[in-house]
Amino acid sequence: MEEARPAIPETPELDAAAIEAGRLLFAQECGFFWAATNPGDLPPFDLPEIAFLGRSNVGKSSLINALTGRNSLARISNTPGRTRQLNFFRLGTRLNLIDMPGYGYAKVSRTEVAAWIKVIDAYLRGRPTLRRLCLLIDARHGLKDSDRSWMKMLDAAAVSYQIVLTKTDEPSRGELDAIRAKVAREAKTHVAAHPVIVETSARDGRGIPELRAILTALADPA
Repeated sequence: MEEARPAIPETPELDAAAIEAGRLLFAQECGFFWAATNPGDLPPFDLPEIAFLGRSNVGKSSLINALTGRNSLARISNTPGRTRQLNFFRLGTRLNLIDMPGYGYAKVSRTEVAAWIKVIDAYLRGRPTLRRLCLLIDARHGLKDSDRSWMKMLDAAAVSYQIVLTKTDEPSRGELDAIRAKVAREAKTHVAAHPVIVETSARDGRGIPELRAILTALADPA
C-alpha cells in the first residue's frame, strides 16, 4: 500500500481587509536608513523587523522591490554575491525590512563568507525586534544543501522563518507542485519553520498581496 504523503501547507485564505491592510502599509514611504557590515554596526532596536535571506541570485532584491512597489529600492544585480552587508529599510512608521547578503556563491572568498556569517549570526541571535525571517527558495531548483545548512542554523537560533518560493512564474504548474511538495516535506522536520509556504513572482506579481498581508500582521499596529 502506497504511503500517504503529508499535506502541502497552502497559503491561508486572506480576507479582503487583510489584503487591503497589506496594500496600504506597503504603499507607504520606504527608504534605506542603515547598513551593517559587522556585529558592532547593527542599529538600535525600534520597529518590528522582517529579514530576507536566500541563495545569491534567488531574487531577494526583486522581491523587496515588488512588495514595496518600487523599481530600485533594493539594488538588483546580475552579479551574484553583490549584496555584502545587511541593508535596513524603514517602511512607514510600522516595520523595518532587512536585505541580507546572499549565500552559496562560490566565487566569494572564504574570508568574506566568514565575515558575512559572523554578522548574520550576531543579528539572528541578538535581535528581539526580529519578528520573522523570510527564507527565499528558487522555485526552479528547490532546496539546496546551502539552504538546508541555514535552516539548521535558524532552528538552533530559534528564529521563526517562513519559506517563500521565488520565480514561480518559470516552472510549469506540475513542476512547481512537485518542488513545493518536496520543500514542504523537508520543512516539516525543522522546528523553526513556519508551516505555510508562500509562492511569489516579482515578475507577474503572484503571491505579492498575500505576502504583504502576512507581514503586515507582524508590524506595529496602525
